[in-house]
Amino acid sequence: MPRRRLMLTALVLTAVAASVWRLDLISAFAEGQDSLGELLGFLQRFAAPDTSPAFLAKVGQGAIETLAISLIGTLLAVLGGVALALPASGRFGRLSQIVSRFILNLLRSVPELVWATLTVLAAGLGPFAGTLALALHTTGVLGRLYAEALENAPPAPEAALRGAGSGAAAAFLYGTLPAVAPQWVAYGLYRWEMNIRMAAILGFVGAGGLGAQLYYALSLFHEAQAATLIVAMLLLSLAVDALSGWLRRRLVVA
Repeated sequence: MPRRRLMLTALVLTAVAASVWRLDLISAFAEGQDSLGELLGFLQRFAAPDTSPAFLAKVGQGAIETLAISLIGTLLAVLGGVALALPASGRFGRLSQIVSRFILNLLRSVPELVWATLTVLAAGLGPFAGTLALALHTTGVLGRLYAEALENAPPAPEAALRGAGSGAAAAFLYGTLPAVAPQWVAYGLYRWEMNIRMAAILGFVGAGGLGAQLYYALSLFHEAQAATLIVAMLLLSLAVDALSGWLRRRLVVA
């Protein structure tokens, strides 16, 4: 056992050393030391955010747009996730399960930024492209999680209702859905927390919101405005995290 651990440690260290050599990190670090003063000067220009009323009003509009993109994108993903989770859990036969799982794998295997690039090309610049990109990727994530929750739900309540003469829809609504609903809500709120951050980033590819404003400010070397936008992103993320946590405590039954 110690010999196996020693071999594993040596393998890991060899992989790390090979990675450092392949990426040429040592010479890059040596060259970076020469530009350390320039980097510090660049960061120093971020120390005085732009707090002019006109720019803060513009930032507020961008924050509202970012919040709307994340909220609508998540809501659409919840609907799409539920629609695909039902066949993905095997409720409508083997063929529909295979097809729906393939769609879910495809949707979530493509990152949000790639989806945003594609939707910008298809639908044009603006918040609609960002909303669609978030909805597509998050549908794949939530659909998979929702399907697993359905597969792990106890079958006895629904079977009892079906045995008592209840229809398939009523048996699901009153037998299985109450058992999985808390998990579904928790998953949806958690993804909303993640999407508020991603919505701010998608603007870098033209999908609207604070990200688009930050990209514009950085492109023009307006460091003061960029600092204000970064602070706005942080505050918006903290606010959504707090709201999501409060909603989980109120809506999700342990």
